[in-house]
Amino acid sequence: MHKPARLYTGLGVAVLVLLCSLPASAQIEDQISAYTGENATGYLQPLTDAFGANLNDGLFRSAHISRIGFHIQLEVRVMAVIFGDEDKTFRATAEGDFEPLDGDPSTLAPTIVGSGKATIMEGMGGTNFAFPGGFDLHSFAIAAPQLRIGSVFGTEALIRYFALDVSDSELGNLSLFGFGLRHSISQYLGPTFPVDIAGGFFWQKFSVGEDLIDSSAFSFGVQASKRLGGGIVYFEPYTGLSIDRFSMNVSYESEVEGEEEGQKELIDVDFDPTTTAHFTLGLGVNLAFANIHGEINIANMFGFSFGIAFGM
Repeated sequence: MHKPARLYTGLGVAVLVLLCSLPASAQIEDQISAYTGENATGYLQPLTDAFGANLNDGLFRSAHISRIGFHIQLEVRVMAVIFGDEDKTFRATAEGDFEPLDGDPSTLAPTIVGSGKATIMEGMGGTNFAFPGGFDLHSFAIAAPQLRIGSVFGTEALIRYFALDVSDSELGNLSLFGFGLRHSISQYLGPTFPVDIAGGFFWQKFSVGEDLIDSSAFSFGVQASKRLGGGIVYFEPYTGLSIDRFSMNVSYESEVEGEEEGQKELIDVDFDPTTTAHFTLGLGVNLAFANIHGEINIANMFGFSFGIAFGM
């Protein structure tokens, strides 16, 4: 059996953090331990796309922003995407000095969200190379707390923040920080304009440890909504169109094949930045004590989001 390069344990744990509900980190490390370089990129790419899509969801639930007056709301958002068949496989290449029996070192293999069954390639001299399976995922969700504060001349701020010290797992700190501003456009269109319109941007950074995972997301767009009903209970359909960008880098150590056991090299996996158009359609229900809202999102992946907001 061809012995694959072993990835640093932290990479498995980091992927566990992103996947939230997958099996133990050691299991994940075992799955990706065969991969470096382009194979690692292809294997993890659907997860990267899903994480980027989720981060750029759930940034608004209304285009109404008062010109003046203090308001502050604590929101909890759950964002999810659904994987398609095209996310389940990628073109993988056998690594190291492995010699395939038919001379072709490449084959279709499962991604991290694909089939749990490994793909086995036969090699010269009775050897074989195992392309590990995935976790047979159909969707991927994350949750984020956020604080909305306004309003100054029709402008409000949105803050996302999460930090966790997991130094016991050798990862160091996990952190998510995001900040954005939105401004009311409808305040310039007169009191009889039929809908509320706003525009703004939001930037986020997610990191694991000092150098293991470093990612950033940026979204810039416009939103529209219409309040229906009155009093303390009303419905508010909303929509939005934005341009999103996401980038991610993973750094880890891998054992050097053919060298002394324990000797490692640092490997950087840079995922190509993605820029996509993002369409949102949702509905909010304002109650006496909270606002409940849900939406669908169409970008590079299809997703949905829902949440609840408390406050003034």
